[in-house]
Amino acid sequence: MAALIGSRVLRSEDPRLLRGGGRYLDDIELPGALHCAFVRSASAHALIRGIDVGAARALPGVHAVLTLNDLRAVLTDARLPRGARATRQPEGSTPFILAGEEVAFVGEPIAIVVAESRYIAEDAAALVAVEYEELPALADARQAVASGAPKVRTEMPNVLASFRVGYGDVEAAFKGAARQFRQELLQHRGSGHPLEGRGVAVEYRAGEDALIVWASTQMPNDLYHALATLLDLDETRLRVRTPDVGGGFGPKYCVYPEDVAVVAAAKLLGRSLRWSEDRREHFLGAIQERDQFWTLEIAVDAEARILGIRGSMLHDQGAYALKDVNLSYNSATSVTGPYVVPAYAIEVVIATTNKAPASSVRGAGHPQSCFAMERMMDLVAREMGLDRAEVRRRNLIPAERMPYELPLKARSGAPIRYDSGDYGACQAEVLAAAGWDDFPRRQKEALAEGRYIGAGLAHTVKGTGRGPFETGAVRIAPSGRVTIATGAAMMGQGLATSLQQICAGELGIDAADVTVISGDTGVAPMGLGGFASRQLVTAGSTVLLASRAVAAKAKKLASHLLEAAEEDLELADGSVRVVGVRQRAIALGDLAGILKGAPGYSFPPGLTPGLDDNTNFMSDGLAYANGCHVAEVEVDAETGGVRILRYFAIQDSGRLINPMIVDGQAHGGIAHGIGNALFEWMGYDESAQPVTMSFADYLLPSATELPMFRTLYKESLSPMNPLGAKGAGEVGTTPAAAAILSAVEDALQPFGVRISGLPLRPSDLVALIAKGKASLREA
Repeated sequence: MAALIGSRVLRSEDPRLLRGGGRYLDDIELPGALHCAFVRSASAHALIRGIDVGAARALPGVHAVLTLNDLRAVLTDARLPRGARATRQPEGSTPFILAGEEVAFVGEPIAIVVAESRYIAEDAAALVAVEYEELPALADARQAVASGAPKVRTEMPNVLASFRVGYGDVEAAFKGAARQFRQELLQHRGSGHPLEGRGVAVEYRAGEDALIVWASTQMPNDLYHALATLLDLDETRLRVRTPDVGGGFGPKYCVYPEDVAVVAAAKLLGRSLRWSEDRREHFLGAIQERDQFWTLEIAVDAEARILGIRGSMLHDQGAYALKDVNLSYNSATSVTGPYVVPAYAIEVVIATTNKAPASSVRGAGHPQSCFAMERMMDLVAREMGLDRAEVRRRNLIPAERMPYELPLKARSGAPIRYDSGDYGACQAEVLAAAGWDDFPRRQKEALAEGRYIGAGLAHTVKGTGRGPFETGAVRIAPSGRVTIATGAAMMGQGLATSLQQICAGELGIDAADVTVISGDTGVAPMGLGGFASRQLVTAGSTVLLASRAVAAKAKKLASHLLEAAEEDLELADGSVRVVGVRQRAIALGDLAGILKGAPGYSFPPGLTPGLDDNTNFMSDGLAYANGCHVAEVEVDAETGGVRILRYFAIQDSGRLINPMIVDGQAHGGIAHGIGNALFEWMGYDESAQPVTMSFADYLLPSATELPMFRTLYKESLSPMNPLGAKGAGEVGTTPAAAAILSAVEDALQPFGVRISGLPLRPSDLVALIAKGKASLREA
């Protein structure tokens, strides 16, 4: 592998961004563009009996107020299409482009206002009078599945789907167990909250009857295909581009009704339009995640080795499904994590509620299952009087059993097959770094001082590099410049730098001489974009293969010109040269100039036009990253405040293309998990009205709440891709909450506190401590 792989190359994206040269959606100049605002439902559930837009249309500066009936003139369907396969998603589960007859959550868009400015559009939206016939609203999935519960939506049953996942003889496992334990768990919902919200800007080109759509999205090609279908557009007259994207984290993974409504309005009115989501709209309408209720039982032998796990999980989908409802399946199939579990069975129910729709936020169902499994491991250790790390060690899949195949299938239908890793070695290394064996002494000393400190740990295994493909074209121009075009999406994660390193290493050039173009359907008409820690694995592998093909083609042409065998040639310093004879060389740009062709001149035998290659790396198998985290916390027993003292994490993301970028991904993932554990709570009252509508109520961890992270790395190469790489962006998030809550529970042993849900807010913790004190007094 070329020398650039594994180097801590400075991110090429940073100088421009740090100097204020970023070009985000609001920086896109569209002369004459009008501004959009949405009329959103104030009711969690109601029938729409009338929409009076008269006063809004009369406001000076307003060009149009459009409802679903108006947009039907340019739409082929009134609602978003179902997922590509949608195996668990019934008809009628997707949202309408605009609500026409019924609203099912607060914030659902009802009408779109088009005006000279956003200020006027907002004022006009406030003048639209919607007549509601209120219906019962449900904010709790447990209520939604109860017998006799009112419908969340009149057109659908409250249960979207149910299924069973499992293998082995669970009943026999429990029958022969030395010990059995049961626990109920819940994880509340939050959102991704990128710094930049969602948004679209549509340039309407009247002379061409064409639309150029700028979108802050993780999935430009997905949006492209949805728009082409829903608006019946000639695909040659539609182009979707992403400017710089100010963070994604999942909410920008979906195509939303607002995206389609703005583009439909642009087509209908023949005008350029723009809409950028404000923070209140993000709280109301962007997807949310983590909302699940679990009941689990675990059977173990006398040595605390797992014999079986069984239980149930209720997943809160919210009012609609913007994507195939994959979160619950991800959760159900990843419970066993890095452990040997001979028998497993779980019953899953996916229910709707009158809340914002659920879809993928960083981790996409895996943080929930990791939390559930790690809480069960802590339960076994506590009840059997064993060290928590030792219980895990006894149950970890041994390195010699890799690759390890579970009797379960991934969403693609491919087997779940852990490709590589040494989970025991990872645990041993991070425990040694954290001083795990010495912690009981330090904890005892702190308790004597009246301080409550605790340590916790958690393991994770996270499938990354989800396929089935990603595109990548590598082209050398006669100028010598090298361009990569990919369907992958850049969201600030340093992808361009990593692709430059991969390509430059193969072509023997400087990484700075490679230009990366992504998120542009005019350049890469096919592609899947950014989600599931996939892009370095998939796009990186594509670029690697394409670069190798270009290098081979360059050598083939140079062998004719230099009169040397291909095996005697090498690529270095922007040229193909004879090994050991530096002066016998020809520049890559000159080779590209020859392959651009000239009238009447033929190419050498076996060569085709262009010094380029367009490759699609394809794979249904995942590359499984793993990690183990150790957290140390101090809890204020009077206020319920939790302070993280130290945090250690080891991560195996296969071959590290750029360790500095992986550091950033690991630290960001841990920070996200800390937010899930202690801060982020998206509240709804009993009538499904949202009660956390700003960052004054919905808390995010900031620099003052985060400790310095010590991150360690293993590199077990994945055989699933030519890079040997695994994803890095989500594996830091999945175990963080479990490790922190384990540490909090450990700190509060004197009070007998038991933690079964997250986030753990100070008020919750004070209540748990009070309950623990009361139980101790009664005892």
